[in-house]
Amino acid sequence: MDLRVRPLNDAPVRHPAKYVLYWTQMNRRADSNHALAYAAEQANCLRLPLLVYEGLTCTYPEANDRMHTFVLEGVPEQQKRMEELGAGYCFYLRKRRRDDNRVLYKLATEAALVVTDDYPTFIAAQHNTQVPARIGVAFHAVDSSCVVPMNHFAKREWAAYTIRPKIQKVLRQFLRPVAPVELANRWRLPRPEWHTAVTNGNVSSLVAECEIDHGVRPSLSFSGGRLFAEKTLHAFLTARLRRYAGEKNSPANHATSDLSPYIHFGQISTLEVALAAEGYAEEHKLAATEFLEELIVRRELAFNFTRFCKEYDSLEALPEWVQVTMRKHANDRREPMYSAEQLEWARTHDPLWNACQREMLLRGKIHGYYRMYWGKKIMEWSPSLEQAHQTMLHIHDRYALDGRDPNTYASVLWCFGLHDRPWGERPIFGTIRYMGYDGMKRKTDVPGYIKEIDHLERTGVDPFRIH
Repeated sequence: MDLRVRPLNDAPVRHPAKYVLYWTQMNRRADSNHALAYAAEQANCLRLPLLVYEGLTCTYPEANDRMHTFVLEGVPEQQKRMEELGAGYCFYLRKRRRDDNRVLYKLATEAALVVTDDYPTFIAAQHNTQVPARIGVAFHAVDSSCVVPMNHFAKREWAAYTIRPKIQKVLRQFLRPVAPVELANRWRLPRPEWHTAVTNGNVSSLVAECEIDHGVRPSLSFSGGRLFAEKTLHAFLTARLRRYAGEKNSPANHATSDLSPYIHFGQISTLEVALAAEGYAEEHKLAATEFLEELIVRRELAFNFTRFCKEYDSLEALPEWVQVTMRKHANDRREPMYSAEQLEWARTHDPLWNACQREMLLRGKIHGYYRMYWGKKIMEWSPSLEQAHQTMLHIHDRYALDGRDPNTYASVLWCFGLHDRPWGERPIFGTIRYMGYDGMKRKTDVPGYIKEIDHLERTGVDPFRIH
């Protein structure tokens, strides 16, 4: 069987059946999607049409206007492209807790088999643990999140230097486009009764009807959906890739891709981004090596970590040297010290840190390099490292469009020493790497960044937003 495919139960394929069902949980796209391609292949083998089911519930942790809006903005184009392929499409918006929560199971009663996305964190991981035994039909999970399939690795890797050569050894085998989806049997059945009509004009009204947290507004900088993902990729290739290696660590320079929200919600794949970056770099005689290192090696190290470590959202996942130094410095004096609420609302003495947190509140994303500094300061200012960790996860869960992602869990724990090494001893941190304000001022344009976030907060207008 394909290395990307994991059968998650022993149930047989159902005969007879009306269709093959693809439940898109994390890879919400019609393009470059191994799971969709596998489902289409199964449908063709069984001489059945394909039904694509996509859902959005009001009950996931920290469900709010920002997350709901981003997902819903992608639905009209998703439906259009799936139907152009010849697939049926059903989107179900569960608005209130009392609404039907068994639509997947009802659709599965007429399916030959169910195909879904293989994903190691958040509710997709929970679903893929709980659903297979209850669904009553063959249930296969397909990895379309990584360039090199997660199943290629038999164990947890401990750092980039251990996984890098293993990825490089097989990269050319997997760094190739997904074959176009061709369905032999077009969908001609009625649309399922649970379908929620989503248009470009009714997203805000649908969000308002949902039983979710309406206190987190949509991002000022990112619109959801495949079209915006494609525009963001194009902008990166044409205006930023040539500057990436030299300027990526200075947020005010805007040299990074800004694709993480679209990658997290599966509206674009790292595979197609990697192929596009490699192709553009070759055509224009540029270097894409450092970008591909972050996109593939570092990101897939995070997927490997969350696949094999069940405590990926806990400090218990940290290596022994970190545990030792944390215990040694657990009672060190913290001065100043801030509450979780003060941190959430950017009420500290540090103008750079406040700007980072305000960027999270307004944009729903912090630049990767400054997020390291952001996390280190939460460690320094919290009553304990355990509380610091919980604060960082809470802020990501509530505000970050690229949160609840393997990259998030690994990046947060990196602040505490994951995938790192011991450094010089100091208070609070022990031998965990430290980052300070002076270093940020020396290496990056701190005043330019603060000025940009001040303007964003004052005007509500982001000049870097893709239109």
